[in-house]
Amino acid sequence: MILKIYRIATILGVPFILFYLNWRKGNGKEDNERINERFGISTSSRPSGTLIWLHAASVGEAISMLQLIDKLLKEHANCHLMMTTGTVSSAQLMESRLPQRAFHQYIPIDRPPYVRRFIDHWKPDIALWAESEFWPNIITETRKRNIPMVLVNGRISNKSFTGWQRAPGLIKTLLQCFTLCLGQSDNDVDRLNQLGAPNSKNLGNLKFAVPPLPANTEALDSLRSDIGNRPVCLAASTHAGEEKIIATTHNNLKSRYPDLLTIIIPRHSTRGPEILCAIEPITANNILRSKGDLITNATNIYIADTIGELGLFYRLTEIVFMGKSLVPLGGQNPLEALNLNCAVLHGPHMTNFQWMSEQMIKLGCSVQVNTAEELTEAISNLLSDHKKRDNMIRIGHDFVNSQSEVVNSVAEEINKVLVTTHADT
Repeated sequence: MILKIYRIATILGVPFILFYLNWRKGNGKEDNERINERFGISTSSRPSGTLIWLHAASVGEAISMLQLIDKLLKEHANCHLMMTTGTVSSAQLMESRLPQRAFHQYIPIDRPPYVRRFIDHWKPDIALWAESEFWPNIITETRKRNIPMVLVNGRISNKSFTGWQRAPGLIKTLLQCFTLCLGQSDNDVDRLNQLGAPNSKNLGNLKFAVPPLPANTEALDSLRSDIGNRPVCLAASTHAGEEKIIATTHNNLKSRYPDLLTIIIPRHSTRGPEILCAIEPITANNILRSKGDLITNATNIYIADTIGELGLFYRLTEIVFMGKSLVPLGGQNPLEALNLNCAVLHGPHMTNFQWMSEQMIKLGCSVQVNTAEELTEAISNLLSDHKKRDNMIRIGHDFVNSQSEVVNSVAEEINKVLVTTHADT
């Protein structure tokens, strides 16, 4: 019943859909030059041969799929791969990161005519669905065409699990469209089974296979020259409400570490000026990277409000606070920091990476903090105790390498589905 109501609403709701898209365009959240792709219209032709369609919601999910994409394309010489995402930032990033024979398209709005147009044009041989973004019309229309679907790196958070339990018929219908569901952890597999997935298993988490984030060598050398021997702390992927805590922490540490430089990288780069205004009453001499401001000995906080430079700034420090975790928003991926020789701190709200953060605390490669005072003390301990910091970094490397075979295992399962599909046709 819920699925029927949803389908009718998306069919009749064109004015609301157009209003929503126009609002997103006005806020820079849509690509004006490629907006027709959101209606299932593409100027590109379908490549010949096998076409794998992989959908990832946004930047984090897309990056976690890169190693799998490489693996699949190497094993299938005549195959192409189409990645779909829904955000401008992920499209921009994928333009430079996707390998040959892989290309990007925007996912169509989940309205039946748009979805049908999209699927009829591309005719994928298999659809891989990353993590947890379930669009009912896209999933059911794909299934109607007997295109096999595999849920890859499936994640069901506490919030999602509770929400889906209120609509058990809908989620069961959607999950039964998948030939196979691969969960990130045993806990995710258990939840998928409870919600109605017919065939699910845990082969590991593909986020462990993400290679170290890249960095521009020239920019890295320039920043290192500007910073010199100053101690550096980084707050990565921060959200509103966290930057004031970071600024307070910086002030608390200045008496002990007068040369300290704090770098803030907001999750949304457009928030740079907003952050600058928010922290100015707390600490002075703060600058924005987007304005081309250069770090001097007087700089206290450097706001790196640019896109795609996380790998650059992780290389400038060994102490990273992961944002989105002091506010109840679920946290950000800590593996990227571990992969680039960083000791990790995070807040209590890591539900998006619950199993991962629990294991990191247990092993000793991360520390959870709850307040500015605790964050101050944790950073101070790491700045003063090189041995402790080095030990956390070493444990973090071991943790990242603990699932080194996950890409091979996932690719093998996908290949089984592809072989079966071709055999049936």
